[in-house]
This record gives sequence, C-alpha cells and structure tokens, in this order.
Amino acid sequence: MATTLMRNTAPSDSPGRYYLYLAVVGIGAALGVGVTLLSLDASWAALQPASAAFVVCAVVAVVSEFDPLRWRGIHSTAASLVSISFVLALLATWGLIPALVVQAIAISIVGFRVRSSLLRALFNLSQTTLALIAAAVVWNWLAGGATWLNTPSHILALIASGAVWSVVSYSFVSGALTLRLGGSWLSHWVKWVKGEWKLRSLLIVVAPVIALAATTSVWMVVTVALPLFGLHYLLRVMAQREREAETDSLTGLLNRRGFQSECERKLLDAAETETAVAVVVLDVDRFSEINNALGHGIGDRVLRELAQRFVNENVPGKLLARHGGDEFAFAWSELDGMTDPMECARAVKGALDAPISLGEFSVEVDGSVGVAVYPDDGDGFDTVLQHADIALYEAKRRSSTYTRYTPDFDHPSPERITLLADLRRALESSGTPGVELFYQPQIDLRDGRVVGAEALLRYTHPTRGHVQPSELIAAAEQSSVMRMLTERVVEIALRQMKEWERDGFDLGMAVNVSVRDLQSAEFTDYLTGRVKELGVEAGKLRLEITESALMDDPRRVVGNVEKIADIGVQISLDDFGTGFSSMQHLRRLPVSEIKIDRLFVSNLTEDSDDAAIVSSTIDLAKALDLNVVAEGVEDDSTRDLLRSWGCHIAQGWHFARPMDAVRFDVWLRSYQAHEAESRGLRDVS
Repeated sequence: MATTLMRNTAPSDSPGRYYLYLAVVGIGAALGVGVTLLSLDASWAALQPASAAFVVCAVVAVVSEFDPLRWRGIHSTAASLVSISFVLALLATWGLIPALVVQAIAISIVGFRVRSSLLRALFNLSQTTLALIAAAVVWNWLAGGATWLNTPSHILALIASGAVWSVVSYSFVSGALTLRLGGSWLSHWVKWVKGEWKLRSLLIVVAPVIALAATTSVWMVVTVALPLFGLHYLLRVMAQREREAETDSLTGLLNRRGFQSECERKLLDAAETETAVAVVVLDVDRFSEINNALGHGIGDRVLRELAQRFVNENVPGKLLARHGGDEFAFAWSELDGMTDPMECARAVKGALDAPISLGEFSVEVDGSVGVAVYPDDGDGFDTVLQHADIALYEAKRRSSTYTRYTPDFDHPSPERITLLADLRRALESSGTPGVELFYQPQIDLRDGRVVGAEALLRYTHPTRGHVQPSELIAAAEQSSVMRMLTERVVEIALRQMKEWERDGFDLGMAVNVSVRDLQSAEFTDYLTGRVKELGVEAGKLRLEITESALMDDPRRVVGNVEKIADIGVQISLDDFGTGFSSMQHLRRLPVSEIKIDRLFVSNLTEDSDDAAIVSSTIDLAKALDLNVVAEGVEDDSTRDLLRSWGCHIAQGWHFARPMDAVRFDVWLRSYQAHEAESRGLRDVS
C-alpha cells in the first residue's frame, strides 16, 4: 500500500467544512481572475509586447521550481517558492496577467514535484492566485498605477506587495490547517511565519533588483539570476547538512533525533487518518562481549551488517534508525501497509537468525524486541517509545523473543485495577454484556468449503469502549479473573457450535488458550464437563496453543494437553515456526494440526525464503499426517499456491475479516450459496 500523505487527505472529523473552505477559496480565485480580465487597465493594457528580459524572467521563475527547495525547518509544507522573486518583478514591470500565468505554471510544477493530490494542487493554485491579486492591488495603490520606474517609492511599494502576498497566502493555508488539525488560526499562522520569514523576506527584497534588471537588459537578468541560483544551491547544502545531523554516521540509518522527527510525522498522519503506528525497539544481546572479545572495529562491522539486513527488507515507509549503541528502532504505520504490529517485530528478529560472516569467522547475534502501538499504547511519541522500551526490558526479563507492551508491565495502576474489577463484574453474570467472540472463517482449500472458524476475543468496556485483547489478557492472566474469562470464552464457543449444528452447519471451532489455562488441571475438568453437558462433538473443537506457552512449564502443560486430547478435543500448534523447539513438540504432543504463522504466509509469493519455509512445513505436516492451516492469506495467488502445495485449510482477509455471530451467519449463508451456484455452473459445463 502506498503511503498516504496527510496533507493530501481531508480531515476525518469534519470533511464537509474542509471541502467547503477549499471550494470557497477556489471560487474566490476564479472570481478574482475574472474581475482582473474584465479590467482594461489591469489586464489588456498590461499585455504589452514582451521583451527578451521579461521572457527570461518568466523562464527562470518556472525553471527554479523544477527542483523545489525543501527542508525540515518549514512548518507543514514541502517546498518554498523561489520563483516569487521573479513573479513580483513581473507584476511590477509587465503586469498582473503575465505574473499570474507564470506563477500558475510554477505552482503546478511544484505540486507535481512534491506529489500533491489534485485537490491540494488546486487549493495552492487558488490561494496563491488570490495572494498575487492582493499584491497587485497594493502595488497599484502605492505606485499610483504606474509601471516600474526604479525609484525608491517603487522599491518600497514592491516590497510591501511581496509582504502582502505572504500574509494573504499564509492566512489561507493557516485556515486549512485549522480545519484539519484543530487549534487556533493564529497559532498556525505564527508557526508558519516563524518557519519561513527569513527566506521569504530575502526573496521579496530581491524582487526590486530583478525588476531593475528586467528593465535594463536581458544580460542583467541573467547576471542577477546566477547569484539566486547560487543561493538556492547553498540552501540545499544547508538542508543536506541538517539531514546529516539526523543520520547515524556508522550505519547510514536515522539517528535518535532523526527517528523522533520522522516518527512524529507518522503519528500526525495516523492521528488524522485514525490509523495505527507500530514502534519497535531492538537491543542486541551481549553486544559488549563482542566488543570486549573481538574489538570495537568488529563490533562496528556487526552493526553495519545488521543495518544492511534491515535495509534489505525494502519495506516502503518503514522507518529504520540506530537509536544509540547496540539499539535499533523501527516505525511502521498502517498507511505504509502494516496490518499486524507484531509482523515488524518478527521481521526484525528474523534478520538476526543467520550468523554474520566477517571473512575469517562468523558471529552469532541475538536480540530482544519490544513493541508499542500508537494510539493504543500511547498518545504521543515519547509515551509510545517509552512503552516500547518497557516491553523490550520485559522481553529480556522473560527471555522472550519479542513482547508487545501491556499496562501490566508497569507498576500496578488504578486503571488496571479498575479494568480487572469491571471485567470481573462482566463475567460474574452470564447476561452481562461486554465479553463476546468474533469469528474468522477457515476454508478447505481442496473444495472451497467453510470447515470452521477461529474464535477471537472482544471486550467492550462500559466507558473505555473497545479494549485490546492483549491488554485484557495481560491484566487478567496474573489473577483469578483469567479462569473466569476462559470459562466464558469456552462457554460462548461451545454454545455457538451447537447453534451452528442446529442450523445445519457442520463447522469446527478453534479457540486460543493461555499459559495459565494450560497450567491448570481445573481447566481440563471444566472443558470436559461442558463438552459433555452441551452435547458438543469434541472432535470439532480445537484448542490453539503456542510454543511459548509450552516453554513456560513444559511438564505440567504437556500433561494437561494430553488429558484434553484424551476426550477427543483436537490440539493445534499455533504460530508454528516462530518458537524454539517445534520438532520436539510435534514429537511429544498429541498435535493434530499446525498453523503456519502469517509472517511466512503473507509474503510467500514475493519472498523465496518464506515460500521455502511454508512449502517445507506443509511437506513435514503431510509426512506426520497432520493438518495444516495457513493464516494471513490475503490474495488469490497466495491461496492458489498454498492449494498447489497441499495445504489443507486457510484463513485471512482474502476470505473474510473476523465478524460477530450475526454477521458471520449472514456471510456464511451468502458464501455457501455462491459456492453452490459455482459448483452448479461447473457441473453444467
């Protein structure tokens, strides 16, 4: 997915007012041009034959915008109009109409070069048109309607016209920013002026010099233009040095300052478009041992190699930074294509799998990864980064591969205590709303039938609204509320299975269970009792367990898993391939199914390594007589490739997103009707 720039979109909360504002500005510009054309003194009389000097001025103004001047110091803009000096000079020496034409061409070129949307380009064209018309009014008033005379009064009049041009332009832009970002019009106007007043003042002061040259000779125009292009070059050098100040000299990635600057821009876009940004922090484990044993030179080579591996992922829009020492930071937004915050963490961790070859020897490198997501885990850069760091240290403490931040990693807070209390109240009565399940269908790739669904937890707090499942489980897992939550999930899932059975649907159900559940013998007894009491066919129920859960307490967990399998419940090994000892678990556990993690599935048509992993996993499962479920199927080509390799079941947004029970029922009936119709057509043909 291509990055969507915030400046090219309408605000989500009040798009109508924003579009109305742009329309009013556009209509005003059209009326202004119309009145100008109808005014003989301001238009037709000004269209005198163009001298060579005037033509050169126009050409230089247009050419100067083919390489727009951009730097971080300008607030909320992508380019500063160097052509304004020449446009003002043309206004005083040739007239308003030629100046408007040249300015329109220059503005259009800038819009194309900075990839403005059509709407934004039209707005910029309109507001600069109104600004130039206002400048022309001031010029005609102060100059008494005369053309350029190289007098002090005309010099001051032209400078005043340039100042009015800037004030009017800033005012219209500040109005658009106010509708987009909120805040006061004055605050946006002041920020804009602070960012540009020095350069804009210089360009306005140069305008009389260009006007003098244009009324002298074409060679004088060229002579004046050369220093301006030199200034343009120096400013570009300054911008380059500013970028270098935000770049890590060792790796070529962003440094801490550059990462903050770019990440804050992503958060601003995400706030405007109501999307998410994942911030990931990686700390290389035992890096000091590499420096101490092999020297800092080798340590630097290791860091450069890691940076190159991260760059080689070539994910559009993903920020990469060396955050200091042996720490790297990453940011990836939904606007860039991020769909799963943990996908970035897995990719980062995967880059450490292969040893780093340094010629005569190789170095094994490992690391810990912390993840935090805006806006769920923080409302600003500092908070989100802090929470990513907390998750990183929690991953180190647990000796875990990667960890996403949850509030329970902090010291106990009133918010967490309140959340647990409210959750307990919602669970104590079966009729209390709040806890529900969404269902994502699972499709048999051999014949296209819906064979089951994965149950996904959702919780709606009475005042906070939707609570992330990861936050909910992290808060509940260390308390007795976890058992109550698991029992509610199992109860809803089993009753839904019976309802599907009564409606004539032969569907299985996959339910995720936590570490605390698997460590509890009471959970096994509860599950056994409810399956029998509700008359559910145990073989249609699948419990999804992760390898990390098995690693916490293997002896007790494995024993309970075997008891669950004895009653006929199927065991599915989730996120296969991302843990530590998959082969051992397949050998020891009564596993009937493995789920291939979406990290490998989502890119298998583009990444040969992922394709090799997935196809090998499917071959292994067939050799062990296990079913294979691929999650994260997003398109036809991935589905077809998995089918050709012999994968049994798939799920993902290509088929359907998770849905509540009502929408799932509607979707299921529609899907089955469509499949029946397709089979009928195939039989007829």
